[in-house]
Amino acid sequence: MTRSRLAPGTGIVTVPGATPVLRTSGGEFLRIDTGGVPGESLVRRLAGEETPDEGPQTAELARLVEAFEAGGHTVSAPPRAPLVGRTVHVLGDPVLTGPLARCAEAEGAEVLRITPDHVAELVRAAPDHRTEGRVAVVWCLDSPVPEGLWDTADRLPGRCIAWLRCHREGSHSWTEPLAAAPGDVSSRHVRLRRLAATPAHRELAAYWAGHRTADTGPHPTEASAALIAALLTADLIAWAGVAGGAEAEGAGAGSSARLPARRRLRRIDLRDLTFTEHPVLPVPDVAPLPAPTPVGARAAGAGTAGGRAAGARP
Repeated sequence: MTRSRLAPGTGIVTVPGATPVLRTSGGEFLRIDTGGVPGESLVRRLAGEETPDEGPQTAELARLVEAFEAGGHTVSAPPRAPLVGRTVHVLGDPVLTGPLARCAEAEGAEVLRITPDHVAELVRAAPDHRTEGRVAVVWCLDSPVPEGLWDTADRLPGRCIAWLRCHREGSHSWTEPLAAAPGDVSSRHVRLRRLAATPAHRELAAYWAGHRTADTGPHPTEASAALIAALLTADLIAWAGVAGGAEAEGAGAGSSARLPARRRLRRIDLRDLTFTEHPVLPVPDVAPLPAPTPVGARAAGAGTAGGRAAGARP
């Protein structure tokens, strides 16, 4: 028979002279009513140590274990790595893609190195709903984003492929929201929102367009690159959890203030390794303005109508 053991992050604290206490994975301490079962027996059982049948206490011990299982404090098998079964395509600057690949592989992903041409091929392919929640592309830049570079990749969510990206502007790196479905936040949306949020929108647009002095860094160090890679991997884990039917992002005890990965723009300061999070929403499409009618055409039409009217008079 499969034996349940304490889930990762949980533990039992044995307080001298008192009943055992459960420390949950969320850091709460809960007193355990062991009934007639010695605390040592419960600890041995949940730690995975075999215990001999103890007559009437066996049924009571089984009841306690069932209560732990119902509360989600035990597991019957080691948990799988969160990115198992996912393929993550990585491209960009090696100073960032190297740490990212190592982080994603450590969490169970199959990591493939690709090129911008391969991204274009993924976009041209017909959508395959079997890959939904299974395939992601992550593009990392140690520089501002050249005009139009990510326009093609913005179409990846329409091909059932998740799309995640980061870039650097001076001493700040930005990780943009993960897009997993049509209508999610794209790189174009981020640009429009950032331009709308600053009074220096002309200057920012010129900076992006390349009208700037030579880059003076700072470039990511081993520590800052590891931080960026970890944050990107966290977004991939959040995407994989939602795709797998796990609890919605941002929900649950103690996480009400968190922004979901698909709505979160991060700015990482490479000088002190701090970061801030900012909510960002998609920019809705708007109906195009009607084409203006040439002034000369309106004048000619008016004259013709007037002539007909004049000719109709007796």
